[in-house]
Amino acid sequence: MSKKALISGITGQDGSYLAEFLLGKGYEVHGIIRRSSSFNTERLDHIYQDRHITGVKLFLHYGDLGDSASLMTLLHNLQPDEIYNLGAQSHVRVSFEVPEYTGDITALGATRVLDAVRQAAPKARFYQASSSEMYGMVQAVPQREDTPFYPRSPYGVAKVYAYWMTVNYRESYQLHASNGILFNHESPRRGETFVTRKITRALARIKAGLQKELYLGNLDAKRDWGYAPEFVEAMWMMLQQEKGDDYVIATGETHSVREFLEEAFGCANLDWEKYVKIDSRYYRPAEVDLLIGDASKAKKILGWQPKITFKELVRIMVQADAELLAAQLSGKHIRS
Repeated sequence: MSKKALISGITGQDGSYLAEFLLGKGYEVHGIIRRSSSFNTERLDHIYQDRHITGVKLFLHYGDLGDSASLMTLLHNLQPDEIYNLGAQSHVRVSFEVPEYTGDITALGATRVLDAVRQAAPKARFYQASSSEMYGMVQAVPQREDTPFYPRSPYGVAKVYAYWMTVNYRESYQLHASNGILFNHESPRRGETFVTRKITRALARIKAGLQKELYLGNLDAKRDWGYAPEFVEAMWMMLQQEKGDDYVIATGETHSVREFLEEAFGCANLDWEKYVKIDSRYYRPAEVDLLIGDASKAKKILGWQPKITFKELVRIMVQADAELLAAQLSGKHIRS
């Protein structure tokens, strides 16, 4: 009998890759989506298009991390073996604009899921998507599982709350609950407002003569950038362990936004300095200057380590956005 997994945030970058990964392992996959006036399942559409051929089991359910009743009912009815809480208001800069909403969905949303697990599906294994943004003004370099948190945004603060609630429910109710402290991870499915995807999309348009300038904020911010499909595999690995625990997932390298620009525009033989303009609107009220993770624990216990290099990641994204734009201009649809 196949395992059953439930994913919140299934329509996002990580959720869509995780759904593919689990389906490939024979899971029955269920996802929570919010009701809206328009569909937001683009990252999953190819799975539905192929399901009559492959026989995959993917089911979407309306629900919301702000509605504990819907979560309770869903868990009671499904009785999943594994639950991945990837849903959140996940944009750091936006969290300064909507701090209350960010706290409600990103922090309390995780608590609502945890309590639904406790009451309706206590044997399920739970994964909480924690973030390197919890480290904020870093207290040690590199950052490990025991590095103190110092969040510098409402998003980071909300993630710290969700992290400790996960630990608390694990210790108080003996739940199999794990935190994956994931450092930045990118892909062609990254949201278009995140800086890496903003760069590669703009580059494709500049190369095609459709855009002349790209406006960005702090180019000196340094991040530990990995490849999203590899990171979702680490999520699954955590829930295959005998007991829940907390793991840093990172590449161990840090690169600035400026370096990302240089690498990306270099793929197109363009000088980024001729196109990039600085706009103070894109600066955060409180900046996180440096993030670099130490995934030694994940390597030792899970057997996980990154394979795609920084340069390969940039090249993958640049090529994908160039192909996507070409397909859009020709009226075709391609899968990333």
